[in-house]
Amino acid sequence: MDLNSRVVAPDPYDLLPQVPSFILTSVDIADGVRLPDDHVADGANLSPALKWSGFPPETRSFLVNCFDPDAPTPAGYWHWTMFNLPAQVTSLPRGLGQPGHAPLPEGARQVRNDNGDLGYLGAAPPPGDRPHRYVFAVHALSVPALDLTAAATPTTVAFTALFSTIGRARLTATYQR
Repeated sequence: MDLNSRVVAPDPYDLLPQVPSFILTSVDIADGVRLPDDHVADGANLSPALKWSGFPPETRSFLVNCFDPDAPTPAGYWHWTMFNLPAQVTSLPRGLGQPGHAPLPEGARQVRNDNGDLGYLGAAPPPGDRPHRYVFAVHALSVPALDLTAAATPTTVAFTALFSTIGRARLTATYQR
């Protein structure tokens, strides 16, 4: 089967219960635009700077993740999951949580991505595959923290957060090798 002939996966967030949206911006990435080399696995492999506003006033914490619904697996591919970000944290610097860059905000946790590494893993679609979408999402939560450890999987974090998500913001970049 030609990898480029695969059916496009639906937007994963269109399949979840709808919640109000808010604004997510970045000086590093843009919606619908190719990811710069700084944010891909073969490049600098740095998480992008993100900033959000307009979230519900009752927000008590945030979850940030990056998901590739176009990965050639039945379940997509998680590139980054950070949860228990305090409600007063409304931006993340480039390279957050990586050696030589800013540490995580107090109380925040990262879990292993689908490559088995802790923290952000840049885009790395199979060579020759069609462009993949990388959905960066910030979820506003009604709880101060998710009762999970850093040993949780990204899917467990997403599932647990679903029940307290009160708003969501997204940026979807693309990348192809």
